[in-house]
Amino acid sequence: MNTTFHFWIEADDEHAARDMAKECFDQVDGLEKRLSRFIDDSDISQINHLPSGETLYISQACHQCLLASVDAYARTGGLFDITLGARIAHHRTSSTEEAPPLVGKLIIHPDIAAVTCEIPGREIDLGGIGKGFALDQVRATLIEWGAEGGLLTAGASSMLAFGPNAWPVDLKGSGAATQISLLNQSLSASGTGIQGNHILHPGGSDAMPGNPLSRLWVTAHTATLAEIWSTTLMLVEPGVIPDFIAGEPTLLGVYADTGPQIEAFFP
Repeated sequence: MNTTFHFWIEADDEHAARDMAKECFDQVDGLEKRLSRFIDDSDISQINHLPSGETLYISQACHQCLLASVDAYARTGGLFDITLGARIAHHRTSSTEEAPPLVGKLIIHPDIAAVTCEIPGREIDLGGIGKGFALDQVRATLIEWGAEGGLLTAGASSMLAFGPNAWPVDLKGSGAATQISLLNQSLSASGTGIQGNHILHPGGSDAMPGNPLSRLWVTAHTATLAEIWSTTLMLVEPGVIPDFIAGEPTLLGVYADTGPQIEAFFP
């Protein structure tokens, strides 16, 4: 997942909290070995190398993450697409050559933890959703172990707060910062300031917004959903965002850096 995880855990006993943290870091390492496309024997890497007609049985964790991605594809009208791996790799290494065409078909079975390659060509890159999924899995583990609450982060752009206490977070845009409180919710940030224009539109560069936001933040009930929507909304014209998210039950709020201030939208 190419990021650093930090866990602040609220518990009655310090030693218990340390044991919980160790368990959770081990859990993140295990998820990395399943979800990273850069590890040769990971589930994702094996999916990306499946020949036509072959089926691969995968871990339950990877299957859950893929199913969440399929649901996100439908909810976002196809804007959130994890099968752009070949184009993402091309974007990172070449700025002049034409991007590879989107070909191939993968079948993610809904009832069994398996993926079938019908036509080769699609490559999965879980990107930010992998970080969000890992945070959600860690929260579930901590609750099972009896943690009272905490703040879990994956880098500076992904946060998950749970428990009875609210955690203040500063949203720092190009103008004045805005502070919000996270209470049993997640926050994900996307933007072009650090990694440049790294989010690709499934429709190609011509389909990108004419005046994209430089940075936005999304709050949602889970870290997986926050990651999905922060990626998706970078591909939407800023003026269309209120209509695009209207009535969306998986979202709590969107905060957009519009220059002099941070503007908030709610579904």
